[in-house]
Amino acid sequence: MTTVSPTPTPIPAPQHTPQPAMRMRELVFGAACAAAVRAAARLGVADALGESPTTAAELAAAVEAEPLPLQRLLRALSCYGIFAETEDGQFVHTEMSRLLREDDPHSLRYIALWCTEPWTWQAWPRLDDAVRSGGSVFQELYGKGFFDYLHQDAHESAHVFNRAMTTSSMQSALDVAELLDLTGISVVADIGGGQGHVLASLLEKHPTVRGVLLDLPGVAAKADPRLREGGELAARAEIVPGDCREAIPVDADMYIIKNILEWDDESTRRTLRNVVGAARPGSRVVIIENLVDDSPSMKFTTAMDLLLLLNVGGAKHTKASLCARMADAGLVIGEIRPVNAYLHAFECTVPG
Repeated sequence: MTTVSPTPTPIPAPQHTPQPAMRMRELVFGAACAAAVRAAARLGVADALGESPTTAAELAAAVEAEPLPLQRLLRALSCYGIFAETEDGQFVHTEMSRLLREDDPHSLRYIALWCTEPWTWQAWPRLDDAVRSGGSVFQELYGKGFFDYLHQDAHESAHVFNRAMTTSSMQSALDVAELLDLTGISVVADIGGGQGHVLASLLEKHPTVRGVLLDLPGVAAKADPRLREGGELAARAEIVPGDCREAIPVDADMYIIKNILEWDDESTRRTLRNVVGAARPGSRVVIIENLVDDSPSMKFTTAMDLLLLLNVGGAKHTKASLCARMADAGLVIGEIRPVNAYLHAFECTVPG
């Protein structure tokens, strides 16, 4: 008779609420947690771990690492619910560790890498300087602006940035398409829409709607293959290279602006005024942004807000600050709805 060994039980992560002093100690070592997530992502540990409990030695052989240091890394991550250690010292996946897999449909691997890129470790210690001055510290650190540095001097980081933005856009595009009602809409325009994942999702859901994607020439040239010549949506899609801060030569019934109003107040004002100037009276304008208030993801969005301050001098919005800028541009603000845990959609119309 064959005996089947039971699956080892993961040791549950501690559930107690730490005292303030212990919590403070944990917080000031936050860099260790971020570095551990980055190390696991770069090593590909989550991809190497399958569905069966696996020893650190077996994983180390798969990712070409030393067994004992890898075991220490995994034990540290297990304290945060990223991987879990079984009673016999093996490791198994958790919901969070699966997010570091390249093939997971909700993968955050490139987001994790982007938020821990080498330049971030130089910038974070200068946060007090950025708070004093109210501006970016990047020029002083690297001798050039953030995007110039990224594309001229940090090609691997630029690749990670592009992958992270693509991942984030693709994951939120379906949520946006599910939320928006396109009744009565013939043409929808995605302004500053990157590769056009939101637009493609909308066109797939609404087969009678036409779409326009506007973004900088270098970005527009790499648009979603579904929108480009030969793609399944190309007959209903137009790709317009341009800078929405300069002009928006697009005639549409609905304009979507997603996550581009965070760089600086002047570019935000110009973009919104250009939309109002281009749109017909009664056109819909949907502005989609992360908020640093009234959001279940505030720990994430407030951290991104501080990173924007450091690298470009930008800022995430509160609900009030975004509404104020939309009203200043002349938009009539309607319903405000959550898209998902990270994004809110502001429904506006262009007045007559």
